[in-house]
Amino acid sequence: MRRQDFQDAPLFGEDDGNISQRKSKIRHPLVTFFHIFFRASAILVYLLCDIFSSRFIASMVTIILLLSCDFWTVKNVSGRLLVGLRWWNQVDENGTSHWVFESKKTHSLNTSAESQIFWLGLVVCPMFWIVFVFSTIFSFKIKWLAVVIMGLVLQWANLYGYVRCKMGGKSNLGNMAKNYLGVQLFKQAMKKTEGP
Repeated sequence: MRRQDFQDAPLFGEDDGNISQRKSKIRHPLVTFFHIFFRASAILVYLLCDIFSSRFIASMVTIILLLSCDFWTVKNVSGRLLVGLRWWNQVDENGTSHWVFESKKTHSLNTSAESQIFWLGLVVCPMFWIVFVFSTIFSFKIKWLAVVIMGLVLQWANLYGYVRCKMGGKSNLGNMAKNYLGVQLFKQAMKKTEGP
Protein backbone atom coordinates (compact mmCIF):
# COMPACT_ATOMS: atom_id res chain seq x y z
CA MET A 1 0.00 0.00 0.00
CA ARG A 2 1.27 3.41 -0.91
CA ARG A 3 0.35 6.98 -0.19
CA GLN A 4 0.99 9.62 -2.75
CA ASP A 5 0.63 13.36 -2.47
CA PHE A 6 -0.40 15.10 -5.64
CA GLN A 7 -0.24 18.83 -6.00
CA ASP A 8 0.85 19.74 -9.52
CA ALA A 9 -2.14 18.72 -11.63
CA PRO A 10 -5.64 19.99 -10.93
CA LEU A 11 -8.22 17.32 -10.20
CA PHE A 12 -11.10 16.71 -12.62
CA GLY A 13 -11.36 20.21 -14.01
CA GLU A 14 -10.37 22.12 -10.89
CA ASP A 15 -8.63 25.36 -11.63
CA ASP A 16 -5.89 26.52 -9.32
CA GLY A 17 -7.01 30.14 -9.49
CA ASN A 18 -9.64 31.77 -7.31
CA ILE A 19 -8.44 30.17 -4.09
CA SER A 20 -9.49 33.21 -2.10
CA GLN A 21 -13.20 32.42 -2.41
CA ARG A 22 -15.29 32.42 0.74
CA LYS A 23 -15.01 29.21 2.76
CA SER A 24 -18.76 28.74 3.14
CA LYS A 25 -19.50 28.80 -0.61
CA ILE A 26 -19.99 25.46 -2.30
CA ARG A 27 -17.70 25.43 -5.33
CA HIS A 28 -19.04 22.20 -6.83
CA PRO A 29 -22.82 22.27 -6.35
CA LEU A 30 -23.57 19.59 -8.96
CA VAL A 31 -21.01 17.18 -7.50
CA THR A 32 -22.27 17.89 -3.99
CA PHE A 33 -25.85 17.27 -5.10
CA PHE A 34 -25.06 13.90 -6.70
CA HIS A 35 -22.90 12.90 -3.75
CA ILE A 36 -26.05 13.01 -1.60
CA PHE A 37 -28.66 12.22 -4.29
CA PHE A 38 -27.64 8.64 -5.13
CA ARG A 39 -27.13 7.70 -1.47
CA ALA A 40 -30.40 9.17 -0.29
CA SER A 41 -32.31 7.83 -3.31
CA ALA A 42 -31.17 4.26 -2.68
CA ILE A 43 -32.26 4.51 0.95
CA LEU A 44 -35.61 6.09 0.03
CA VAL A 45 -36.35 3.52 -2.67
CA TYR A 46 -35.59 0.74 -0.21
CA LEU A 47 -37.86 2.25 2.45
CA LEU A 48 -40.73 3.08 0.08
CA CYS A 49 -40.57 0.25 -2.46
CA ASP A 50 -43.30 -1.82 -0.78
CA ILE A 51 -45.64 1.19 -0.77
CA PHE A 52 -45.26 2.14 -4.45
CA SER A 53 -44.56 -1.21 -6.09
CA SER A 54 -45.07 -4.84 -5.29
CA ARG A 55 -42.44 -5.90 -7.83
CA PHE A 56 -39.40 -7.12 -5.95
CA ILE A 57 -37.12 -7.43 -9.01
CA ALA A 58 -37.82 -3.88 -10.24
CA SER A 59 -37.15 -2.45 -6.78
CA MET A 60 -34.01 -4.52 -6.32
CA VAL A 61 -32.58 -3.49 -9.70
CA THR A 62 -33.35 0.19 -9.02
CA ILE A 63 -31.66 0.07 -5.63
CA ILE A 64 -28.59 -1.72 -6.99
CA LEU A 65 -28.29 0.76 -9.87
CA LEU A 66 -28.51 3.70 -7.44
CA LEU A 67 -25.93 2.09 -5.15
CA SER A 68 -23.60 1.46 -8.11
CA CYS A 69 -23.97 5.05 -9.33
CA ASP A 70 -23.27 6.24 -5.80
CA PHE A 71 -20.15 4.08 -5.45
CA TRP A 72 -18.75 5.28 -8.78
CA THR A 73 -19.60 8.94 -8.14
CA VAL A 74 -18.09 9.02 -4.65
CA LYS A 75 -14.98 7.06 -5.57
CA ASN A 76 -14.19 8.77 -8.87
CA VAL A 77 -15.61 12.29 -8.67
CA SER A 78 -16.80 13.68 -5.35
CA GLY A 79 -13.84 12.43 -3.31
CA ARG A 80 -11.42 14.17 -5.64
CA LEU A 81 -13.31 17.41 -5.96
CA LEU A 82 -14.82 17.86 -2.51
CA VAL A 83 -11.98 16.73 -0.24
CA GLY A 84 -8.94 16.19 -2.51
CA LEU A 85 -8.67 12.45 -1.80
CA ARG A 86 -8.68 9.37 -4.01
CA TRP A 87 -7.95 5.69 -3.67
CA TRP A 88 -7.76 2.67 -5.91
CA ASN A 89 -6.34 -0.79 -6.25
CA GLN A 90 -3.78 -1.66 -8.89
CA VAL A 91 -2.20 -4.95 -9.83
CA ASP A 92 1.48 -5.03 -10.78
CA GLU A 93 3.22 -7.29 -13.33
CA ASN A 94 3.62 -10.08 -10.74
CA GLY A 95 -0.10 -10.14 -10.04
CA THR A 96 0.28 -8.55 -6.60
CA SER A 97 -2.49 -6.22 -5.57
CA HIS A 98 -1.51 -2.79 -4.21
CA TRP A 99 -3.85 -0.26 -2.63
CA VAL A 100 -2.96 3.34 -3.49
CA PHE A 101 -4.15 6.28 -1.39
CA GLU A 102 -3.66 9.85 -2.55
CA SER A 103 -4.18 13.09 -0.73
CA LYS A 104 -3.86 16.58 -2.11
CA LYS A 105 -1.33 18.56 -0.07
CA THR A 106 -3.21 21.84 -0.15
CA HIS A 107 -6.81 21.60 0.97
CA SER A 108 -7.46 25.31 0.53
CA LEU A 109 -9.40 24.58 -2.67
CA ASN A 110 -11.97 22.65 -0.68
CA THR A 111 -14.57 24.56 1.25
CA SER A 112 -15.46 23.47 4.71
CA ALA A 113 -19.13 23.11 3.69
CA GLU A 114 -18.23 20.68 0.90
CA SER A 115 -15.96 18.71 3.20
CA GLN A 116 -18.64 18.45 5.87
CA ILE A 117 -21.27 17.34 3.36
CA PHE A 118 -18.86 14.76 1.93
CA TRP A 119 -17.94 13.22 5.29
CA LEU A 120 -21.47 13.40 6.67
CA GLY A 121 -22.86 11.53 3.67
CA LEU A 122 -20.01 9.07 3.76
CA VAL A 123 -20.47 8.21 7.45
CA VAL A 124 -24.24 8.42 7.97
CA CYS A 125 -25.48 6.35 5.03
CA PRO A 126 -23.62 3.11 5.91
CA MET A 127 -25.26 3.33 9.34
CA PHE A 128 -28.66 3.17 7.65
CA TRP A 129 -27.62 0.03 5.78
CA ILE A 130 -26.40 -1.57 9.02
CA VAL A 131 -29.84 -0.94 10.52
CA PHE A 132 -31.46 -2.33 7.36
CA VAL A 133 -29.40 -5.54 7.60
CA PHE A 134 -30.54 -6.19 11.16
CA SER A 135 -34.15 -5.21 10.47
CA THR A 136 -34.22 -7.51 7.44
CA ILE A 137 -32.92 -10.42 9.49
CA PHE A 138 -35.22 -9.83 12.47
CA SER A 139 -38.32 -9.25 10.34
CA PHE A 140 -37.57 -12.40 8.29
CA LYS A 141 -37.56 -10.51 4.95
CA ILE A 142 -34.75 -12.70 3.71
CA LYS A 143 -35.35 -11.83 0.05
CA TRP A 144 -34.06 -8.30 0.81
CA LEU A 145 -30.95 -9.53 2.59
CA ALA A 146 -28.76 -9.57 -0.54
CA VAL A 147 -29.80 -6.01 -1.41
CA VAL A 148 -29.10 -4.55 2.02
CA ILE A 149 -25.78 -6.40 2.28
CA MET A 150 -24.78 -5.00 -1.12
CA GLY A 151 -25.74 -1.51 0.07
CA LEU A 152 -23.67 -1.96 3.20
CA VAL A 153 -20.65 -3.36 1.35
CA LEU A 154 -20.56 -0.68 -1.35
CA GLN A 155 -20.95 2.21 1.04
CA TRP A 156 -18.61 0.71 3.62
CA ALA A 157 -15.93 0.22 0.94
CA ASN A 158 -15.94 3.92 0.09
CA LEU A 159 -15.95 4.91 3.75
CA TYR A 160 -13.02 2.58 4.49
CA GLY A 161 -11.06 3.79 1.45
CA TYR A 162 -11.48 7.46 2.26
CA VAL A 163 -10.73 7.05 5.96
CA ARG A 164 -7.51 5.25 4.99
CA CYS A 165 -6.81 8.02 2.51
CA LYS A 166 -7.41 10.75 5.07
CA MET A 167 -5.24 9.03 7.66
CA GLY A 168 -2.37 8.51 5.25
CA GLY A 169 -3.00 4.92 4.19
CA LYS A 170 -1.80 3.59 7.52
CA SER A 171 -2.48 -0.09 7.86
CA ASN A 172 -3.72 -0.18 11.44
CA LEU A 173 -6.97 1.74 11.87
CA GLY A 174 -7.21 0.62 15.50
CA ASN A 175 -4.01 2.48 16.37
CA MET A 176 -5.27 5.55 14.53
CA ALA A 177 -8.49 5.49 16.55
CA LYS A 178 -6.52 5.17 19.81
CA ASN A 179 -4.23 8.03 18.81
CA TYR A 180 -7.20 10.22 17.90
CA LEU A 181 -8.93 9.42 21.18
CA GLY A 182 -5.72 10.19 23.09
CA VAL A 183 -5.37 13.56 21.36
CA GLN A 184 -9.00 14.43 22.13
CA LEU A 185 -8.60 13.49 25.79
CA PHE A 186 -5.41 15.55 25.99
CA LYS A 187 -7.19 18.58 24.50
CA GLN A 188 -10.03 18.23 27.01
CA ALA A 189 -7.56 17.96 29.90
CA MET A 190 -5.72 21.07 28.67
CA LYS A 191 -8.98 23.04 28.48
CA LYS A 192 -9.80 22.10 32.08
CA THR A 193 -6.36 23.16 33.35
CA GLU A 194 -6.56 26.52 31.56
CA GLY A 195 -9.66 27.43 33.55
CA PRO A 196 -12.18 30.20 32.78
